Amino acid sequence: MSKHIFVTGGVVSSLGKGLTSASIACLLEKRGLRVRMQKLDPYINVDPGTMNPYEHGEVYVLDDGSETDLDLGHYERFTNSPLTRKSNYTTGQIYLKVIEKERRGEYLGKTVQVIPHITDEIKAAVRGLSGPDVDVVITELGGTVGDIEGQPFLEAIRQIPLEIGKENCLFIHLTLVPYLKAAKELKTKPTQHSVGLLRQIGIQPDILVVRTERPLGDDNIKKIANFCNVEQKAVIEEVDKTFSIYEVPLGLVDHNLDQLIIDRLKLNAGSLDMSDWRDLMHQMRHPDHEVTIAVVGKYIEHRDAYKSIYESLDHAGTANSSRVIIKRIEAEELEQQGPEMLLKGVDGILVPGGFGMRGVEGKVQAVRFARECEIPYFGICLGMQTAVIEYARNVLGLEGADSTEFTSDTPHPVICMLEEQRTIVNRGGTMRLGAHPCVLHPESNAANCYEATQISERHRHRYEFNPEYRSQFEQAGLMLAGTSPDGKLVEIIEIPDHPWFVAVQFHPEFKSKPLAPHPLFQGFIAAALVRHQERVQMPVS
Repeated sequence: MSKHIFVTGGVVSSLGKGLTSASIACLLEKRGLRVRMQKLDPYINVDPGTMNPYEHGEVYVLDDGSETDLDLGHYERFTNSPLTRKSNYTTGQIYLKVIEKERRGEYLGKTVQVIPHITDEIKAAVRGLSGPDVDVVITELGGTVGDIEGQPFLEAIRQIPLEIGKENCLFIHLTLVPYLKAAKELKTKPTQHSVGLLRQIGIQPDILVVRTERPLGDDNIKKIANFCNVEQKAVIEEVDKTFSIYEVPLGLVDHNLDQLIIDRLKLNAGSLDMSDWRDLMHQMRHPDHEVTIAVVGKYIEHRDAYKSIYESLDHAGTANSSRVIIKRIEAEELEQQGPEMLLKGVDGILVPGGFGMRGVEGKVQAVRFARECEIPYFGICLGMQTAVIEYARNVLGLEGADSTEFTSDTPHPVICMLEEQRTIVNRGGTMRLGAHPCVLHPESNAANCYEATQISERHRHRYEFNPEYRSQFEQAGLMLAGTSPDGKLVEIIEIPDHPWFVAVQFHPEFKSKPLAPHPLFQGFIAAALVRHQERVQMPVS
C-alpha cells in the first residue's frame, strides 16, 4: 500500500508549503523511494487558467495540457515525480464532478451534501495517485488552517487514516514563529493556535516544520513540542533561506527530516546521497562570471508571474558558471522611456509570454533594440509573436503589421488566431495546451542547443504565425527554425546573421530543472556571456 503524507499550513499564507513539499519529495527520491505529488487548491475556479497573473502568479502547464498551480513547477524542478491532471485538484473541479454525478442520477436520489459526497470525491482524488508502483503520495493542501473554503479538504484528509490505517499516513504542518523586533523575541503563540485549530478538526500533526527568520533555540523547541503535542525531534526548524530556494532540501537534511519520515512510515529506503545537490549549491555560490539579463514583461511587479522564467535563467547561469543578474523591466515603462534608456548595458534581452495589448509596443521596441544592437535575444510565446511583428514592420516594410489579438483590422495580420479557436466561447482550458512535437532545422541554433532535430515542448496560446506570410519572411532572411511535424505551424524563428536571436512559440521554462537546465536557456546565457566579455573589453571612449 502506498503511504500518504499530508502537508498543511498555518498562521499565514506564502510560507512555502510547495517548496517544503517538493524538498521532502526530493529527499525521499534520493533515498530510492517512488514518490507522487499533488496539490489541493481550495479556490472555486476550475483551474488557474483564467486567473489574473497579478493575483495568482504563473499558470504552470503540464505535458497533458493541464493548467495548474505554480507549486507544481516546484514539484517538477525538485523531483522526477510524473505530474498529470491528477496532480492538481481545486474546489471547482471537485464540486463540478459531484454536480455532474448528481445530474446523471448516480446518487440515486439522495440529498447531496458536503459530507459524505464532497469529502468522498476529495478522498478519491487523493487515493487516485496511489498504486503498486508508488511508495509515497505527498498531498499539499493550499491555503491555511482556519480558511472556510479549506474545511472540506481538511475533513477529507482527516478521514483517510481511519480508512487505510494511521500507520500509513503522516501529517506535516508548516507554520511560522515570527520575530518581534520591538520585544526582541521569537513568538510561538501563532504556531500553538494554528496547531490547536488542526486538533479541533481532529488532525494531530506528526511533524511541525517551523519557518523562522532566526534560530528557535532549545527553549522554544521544547515549548512548541509541549503545547502542540509532538516530540521535540519532530519540531523541524526551517530558517529563512536568503541565497537560494535550492538550499531548502539540504536544510531539512540537517534536521534529519527524511529519516524521521522514513521511521514513522516504516519505509524501506536506501541511504541518502545529496552530493549532486551540494555540488549545485557550490556552483551557485562560486560562479566565475556574471551576466545581466533584461526581462521585459507585462507582469513584472508580481515576481511569481514569471517564476519559471527566473528559475530557468538561474539554472542556465549555473550551467555556464555565471551569476545571472535579472533586470526586470515593465513593458509599458519601456514604451514611455525608450529602450536606449532602460536596456543600456544589458547582456541579453528576454521577452516572455502574456495576453492582451498592454505593453506590447514596449516589447516590440525591446525586440528591435536587441536585433539592431546585436544583443542576444530570447523570445517566449508572446516574445516570439512580437519578434515576428517587429521584423514584419522594420525589415519587410509591412506598415501596420500586427497580431489580430491586438488589432483585428490590421492590414498585415502576421500573427493570427488558430482556425480551431475562432468559434470558441469559453475561455478556460481551450487554448493550444500541453506537449506538442517540433521538428528543427538542422543548421539552426535551436538544433545545436538541443543536439537533436526532433523535440517536444509545452504550449499555452491561441495565436500563431500566419503561414500566408511565410515566404516573405524567409526571403527577407528570417529562418523558420522549428515547425510542427506537418510543417504547418511555425514554432521557432531565428535570425542567422545575428549573434543569438531565437524566439519560440512554446514555453521551454516549464521543462528546466536545476540539475538539468533547459538547452535553449543554456544557449541564451552562453551567448549573453560572450556579449558581456566583449562589452567589458571594449575601450572606453
